[in-house]
Amino acid sequence: MKKCVFAGSFDPVTIGHVDMIRQCLQLFEEVVVAVLVNPEKTPFFTLEERKKMLSLAFQGEERVRIRAHEGLVVELLREEKTPFYVRGIRNGADYDYETLTGYINRSLYPELITLYLPTTQEHLHISSSLVRNSIRFHTSVEPYVPAAVLPYLNSLIATKEV
Repeated sequence: MKKCVFAGSFDPVTIGHVDMIRQCLQLFEEVVVAVLVNPEKTPFFTLEERKKMLSLAFQGEERVRIRAHEGLVVELLREEKTPFYVRGIRNGADYDYETLTGYINRSLYPELITLYLPTTQEHLHISSSLVRNSIRFHTSVEPYVPAAVLPYLNSLIATKEV
């Protein structure tokens, strides 16, 4: 079975993330969506909240598996027994960053095959940072997050201090 890993912070998940994962589903039989834990960063949403949002976005899609990972992505790829690592690219800066990171990852995991998927034009401006800023400034996040996630996200927003 061919599977890939698509990893990120998903703080929170956006319709851009969902679009990328749906593209992965066109190429692979299984997509492992990994919520990365970076001990040097303090996410806006907890790990469990981020995993729950992704679960809601892909409820009923058996080919998407959501998990958390703390550590190097190459360790995750080894655990998952796949060389395929998918990265979404919005612009040249993303490409430059991902290419440099890809070289480092490949030196650690020579079997690595990094696939760059371009973001669809209508989602180029969407990012988790945009959503967090909308939350901070009390504007609607509805255009940026999956409809299935919106009620849960709104309930979380109501309890967060921004």
